[in-house]
Amino acid sequence: MTLAETPTETDVEADALTIGRRIRQLRTKQGLTLEALAEAVERAPSQLSMIETGKREPKLTLLRAIAKALGTSIDALLEAETLDERATLEVSLERAMKGQTFQALGISPFRIGKTVPDEALKAMLALQHEIERLRDERAATPEEARRANVELRHLMRGQNNYFPELERQARDILDAVHHPGGPLTQRTTSDIAAHLGFTLHYVPDLPQTTRSVADLKNGRLYLSSKLTQKGDSRTAVLQALSSRILGHTEPASYADFLRQRVETNYLTGALLIPEAHAVPFLGEAKTRKAISIEDLRDAYSVSYETAAHRFTNLATVHLGIPVHFLKVHESGTITKSYENDDVNFPTDRLGATEGQMCCRRWTSRVVFDVDDRFNPYYQYTDTGNGTYWCTARVENSSEGQHSVSVGVRFDDTKWFLGRDTPNRGVSKHSVEVCCRRAPVELEAQWRENAWPNVRTPRTLLATLPTGAFPGVDTTEVYEFLETHAPRD
Repeated sequence: MTLAETPTETDVEADALTIGRRIRQLRTKQGLTLEALAEAVERAPSQLSMIETGKREPKLTLLRAIAKALGTSIDALLEAETLDERATLEVSLERAMKGQTFQALGISPFRIGKTVPDEALKAMLALQHEIERLRDERAATPEEARRANVELRHLMRGQNNYFPELERQARDILDAVHHPGGPLTQRTTSDIAAHLGFTLHYVPDLPQTTRSVADLKNGRLYLSSKLTQKGDSRTAVLQALSSRILGHTEPASYADFLRQRVETNYLTGALLIPEAHAVPFLGEAKTRKAISIEDLRDAYSVSYETAAHRFTNLATVHLGIPVHFLKVHESGTITKSYENDDVNFPTDRLGATEGQMCCRRWTSRVVFDVDDRFNPYYQYTDTGNGTYWCTARVENSSEGQHSVSVGVRFDDTKWFLGRDTPNRGVSKHSVEVCCRRAPVELEAQWRENAWPNVRTPRTLLATLPTGAFPGVDTTEVYEFLETHAPRD
């Protein structure tokens, strides 16, 4: 398993429902009564009725007898036979009645008789979906997102940002396409797509709210044709395929959405920078006392952010080096963070770091004022928790410029290039006058004479977009798929 939970009892019940409806569908199609089938398999009609309604899961021996009596195979009962519209409606409603929405409203499950019209079943399902949509909309608040971020960061810290199962899945995929090791090529990325049953299609009209769209029905993965102009679509392709490798389903909550995003980014990084090759590379650099995020970036032809993320995955477990990671918007707000080295990031009352202002004296802020964008920027920063050393870069994004930085405690600086930097800073953001409040003289002079217009990424303060996939216009996506689906 990955970060997700194990299968629930509801999943097993759902399978029993589907199997039962397939048995009923095949029985009625052949004109057999319940009594006739029961007699053929030497069981009571009431027992067969419990199986057909999904209230009892049949044992393998009974399932084999039922399949033989119906002139079919066990495979047909388990997965091959497609349910008709009526059976699909009944299964969907029975699943809904076992779900949280019906239970929360105090609605007891009831028997769906043959006389209940299809329109009534459709109406009840539509109401249930609308109730769930409204519930998700109420839950999609910045506070809910911050709570989910805090829980996820605690999980990552507890595992030193290293997830063995995701590393194993990356190795399995790379072995399946016979990757020889080292950097992942565009061709190997296409081989991975083919191995998973997808063809790649670059289109000019990809929905604006998406990075890619997968047509699961026809095995087609759509990406923006702009990627072909940039010459490297590996990350976009792998991020889309990672969700399929991991078996992601529609997220049930914002916490689930964030977890899936972390898993997807982790697996993508593990494919682009394979553990088996990268660990010796970093180990040799540590021996030479010459670890460099830039060298990792260049060796695998990835972005600086991808290299920085991947380093945090491997540094503590394989090199014995606790680290921290920060991504900061040019406005000064923190958009991503990770730490297991006791660095003291600013947090809100929930413990969330994302959305907080990064201290202007920290490396992640100072780097924006450095004219030299070709070479990395290094800095030692004295804090209330000790001295930390950081290396940082500025990168462009659709939301403006961001700095990406990786840092370690002073004692671990000896393993890195850039440890001889003369740059020094003092950050004590727990004291307001450090970075959250102007010095007394300046405040007295300008507080009544200034009116700034804040520049903050819009997604940090706005209510989170609603829907199972926050920020995605699903209508646009479905219309896009309908337009591009292959015609018979």
